[in-house]
Amino acid sequence: MKPQKLFRQIHHWGSIVIAIPLLVMIGAGILLMLKKEIEWIQPSTQKGTEREAIPTKTLSELFLAAKSVEKAGITNWADLERVDVKANKGIVKFVAASNWEVQVDANTAEILQVAFRRSDIIEQIHDGSFFADWTKLWLFLPAGIVLLILWITGIYLFFLPHMKKWQKKQRYKSA
Repeated sequence: MKPQKLFRQIHHWGSIVIAIPLLVMIGAGILLMLKKEIEWIQPSTQKGTEREAIPTKTLSELFLAAKSVEKAGITNWADLERVDVKANKGIVKFVAASNWEVQVDANTAEILQVAFRRSDIIEQIHDGSFFADWTKLWLFLPAGIVLLILWITGIYLFFLPHMKKWQKKQRYKSA
């Protein structure tokens, strides 16, 4: 079988096999690219009172402030997914496992913003881990590999007519 026929067959069947996972990855990827532009995806980072100063509150004091926000569901440190210290903004972000984000001023311990953070969920959809633990490695990773193969074979198929035309011109010049 000629390479070009094999590559066309790979394109034909490979594109069908990865259609749905690829659609999910592309859709979630587009949303992730816009996360800083759209508040609904990821809340914007607020600014604290003294951004250049060394924070005056301890992490424990800031945690107590975040804990006071009931809808975030933070009762202890284990309820947190992560803590982001934004020194240049003078704030600390407490991101709960429930995807609620509490932004606290690092110097006053004042709650600056409480918002639901969807970017982490969208990221899990993008990599497939949202659906089940196995889908990341056994569905989305193979779909990505097939997409890479489709890209490589597509480049070959794209340049093949140009290469044939060039070879034909070279033979014509030699004769």
